[in-house]
Amino acid sequence: MDRSIMTRPLLMAVGLLATAAVSAQANSDPARDPAKTEVWTPVPASVATPPGGAPSDAVVLFDGRDVSAWESEQGGRVPWSVADGALTVVPGSKGIRTRQRFCDIQLHVEWRSPIATKGFNGQDRGNSGIFLQELYELQVLDSYNNPTYANGQAASIYKQAMPLVNASRAPGEWQAYDIIWKAPRFSPGGGLTSPARITVLHNGVLVQNDTVLAGKTEYIGAPSYSPHACAPIYLQEHDSRVSYRNIWVREL
Repeated sequence: MDRSIMTRPLLMAVGLLATAAVSAQANSDPARDPAKTEVWTPVPASVATPPGGAPSDAVVLFDGRDVSAWESEQGGRVPWSVADGALTVVPGSKGIRTRQRFCDIQLHVEWRSPIATKGFNGQDRGNSGIFLQELYELQVLDSYNNPTYANGQAASIYKQAMPLVNASRAPGEWQAYDIIWKAPRFSPGGGLTSPARITVLHNGVLVQNDTVLAGKTEYIGAPSYSPHACAPIYLQEHDSRVSYRNIWVREL
């Protein structure tokens, strides 16, 4: 009789034992068992994202008509004009702020600088600003073929951080900022425990990459922190007819 025939059952048994050992080892070792590293709960909430519209879990701050989410920086009604789906600065009228206060947010803002540029240059062309928590300015400016100091151009953190690139469109064209804002944290005694951080996409291009802020925006002098709570989003009036539309925010 062929001895190989006699040894086959033994070899098969050894193989089965080896397979069982490997399987047992995989079951006890997360690195070798994919199921051990799968997390099924909690299930993330579903968010609808209509093309060109706000996500279903967003707070709509301006939809082209309703300005009830805003007030004048002095309190009372919004002094800017609303027409053709846009909210436009009225020079000399002061800025506006949200009635609601925010800390960490995702913010979407579309804006447009005036098409007429003759006689306006540098910081005088299409100047406005988006202030997070009323204190930290993301610059709005017509920076299309318009030289100015780099930490004051469009998408800069004013007087602190220049944008990585200039992604500006021509005056009169709508532009978009998509902002991730991480508010600063303070200790019970008022000390800074973590600074503010911001990420910004300008027209879909990354221009601020988790930038750390040195403090609140200052026109003259070094920025610094003082303790504060959640606060409104503020849009600046800077003597230019800058327009805004499609503004929404998600609290993080």
